[in-house]
Amino acid sequence: MNKHLLTAAILGASLNLASGQAAAAMTAEEVARLSADLTPVGAIRAGNADGSIPEWTGGLTTPPAGFDREQGYPNPFADEEPLMVITAANMDQYADRLTEGHKAMLARFPDSYRIPVYPTHRTAVIPAEEHEIIRSESPTVELAPGGNGLVNFNQTNVPFPIPKEGIEVIWNHLTRYRASGYRDYPTEAVVQGNGSFTPVVRERRLTMAAAMDDAEDNRLFYYWNKALEPTSVAGSQLLVHEPINHISEQRLAWRYNPGARRVLRAPEVGYDSPPITSDGLRTNDSTDMFNGAPDKYNWELVGKQEMLIPYNTYQLADKGLAYTDIIGAGHINQDLTRYELHRVWVVEATLKDGERHIYSKRRFYIDEDSWSIALAEDYDGRGELWRVEEAHQIHYYDQLVPAHHLEAVYDLQSNRYIAYNLQNEEPVVEFGPQGSVGDYSPAVLRRRGR
Repeated sequence: MNKHLLTAAILGASLNLASGQAAAAMTAEEVARLSADLTPVGAIRAGNADGSIPEWTGGLTTPPAGFDREQGYPNPFADEEPLMVITAANMDQYADRLTEGHKAMLARFPDSYRIPVYPTHRTAVIPAEEHEIIRSESPTVELAPGGNGLVNFNQTNVPFPIPKEGIEVIWNHLTRYRASGYRDYPTEAVVQGNGSFTPVVRERRLTMAAAMDDAEDNRLFYYWNKALEPTSVAGSQLLVHEPINHISEQRLAWRYNPGARRVLRAPEVGYDSPPITSDGLRTNDSTDMFNGAPDKYNWELVGKQEMLIPYNTYQLADKGLAYTDIIGAGHINQDLTRYELHRVWVVEATLKDGERHIYSKRRFYIDEDSWSIALAEDYDGRGELWRVEEAHQIHYYDQLVPAHHLEAVYDLQSNRYIAYNLQNEEPVVEFGPQGSVGDYSPAVLRRRGR
C-alpha cells in the first residue's frame, strides 16, 4: 500500500465510523460479472434489443494501415454514411433519444444545427492490466462521507464498476483511464455571435499520482498549463494539486502572472469561478465536463438510457482542418460531427440547500464504455436551461485511451459559445506520465516563466 492510499484509508475509515456511513464496496458476485455479462469496466456486454447498439467485443485495438500518429488519427469509419440526419423539422421522431440540450439547440438554430447519426461502434477499451486492477481494487474502494472523496483508493480507473449512486458514476468519470497522464496543446476559442474568435493556445501537462514514485499523500493527479498565445495572456501559468479526498484537503492551486513575475495561491480555481480566458462562458468545474469537489450538489442516479451522443468524431479531429473550418456562428460545423447511439448513465446534480453555484441543476450523460461525460445540461437559478455542453471523443487506438478532443459550451441566453481542447493545428497529444512531483512544484512556475 503506498503512502497516499494509507493516509486516505485511515482518514476515510475513521470518518465513516463516526458518520455511520455504510461501505459501497463490490461483492465477490458483482466482481465476477466483470468477466461475464459485463465488460471489464462495468458496461453491459450485450447489444440492445434491436441491434442498433452492438455487443462489446473488445474495442478498437488496431490502427488503420499506414497509421502515423504524428499526422493524427485517421478515421477508421471514413467510408460510412449517416443513417439519418436529425434536424429541427424531424426531431420529434427521435425525441426519446435526444437530450433536452440537443432539442434546445435544434430549436435555436433550425437552419444550421443538425445531428448526423452514424452506425454505433463500441471502440472504447483500456489495457488489460487496468482490467485486473479494477477487479482487485473495486471490492475495497468506498465513498468518503457525503461522497466527497474515496477511501481505500489506490490506482483503479473505475472504482465503482456497478454504481448504485449518482456520485459513484461521477467518481468513475473523475478517475477514468488517462494513460497515467498526457502532454498536449489545447486551444480555446470564445466565439461571438457572428462567429469571430481569437484562439488561446496552451501547453498542458497532467500526471496521475498513482504513476509517481514520490506522490504526496492524498493526491489524485498533478496538473500544469501555460498560455503560449496570444501575447496578451502568453506566459501565464496554472498549477493544480488535486486531492483524492476533498474532506481532508481542498484543491491546491497556484497562478503565475508574467507581468508581476509572481506565484500566488489561487483558491478561486474551482467550482463556478470562470477560467480567466473563458469570458465567463464556462466554469472551472465544467472543464473536462466536470471536475473537482462534488460537495455542492446532491447527486441522483436517474438510470441508464439509450441516447445519441458525440462518438468516434475522427473527422472533427482531422489534422488537415483549420480552426476556421470547425468554428462557425452559433455552433461548431455540425457537418464534421458524428453521433452514435450508446447506453449512458444519466446523473442529475441538484444544488444543496445553503450552497451557492451559478448552476442550480446539472444533468450529465456518461458513456458506459469509457465512463466519460459526453453531454451535460446546466440550469440557472430560475430552473431554466442555460447552457448545453458537448464532449467530442475519439479512441486513441494505438494507446488504448478514449479521450475528448473538443469540448463546447453553448450559452442559450447570450447566443455565444466557447470551444476548447481544439488541437487540429497543434502537435499530437503525448500520453504517459509527465514528470515527478518536483516538476509540479510552485517553484517550477517561476523557472518556466522566464
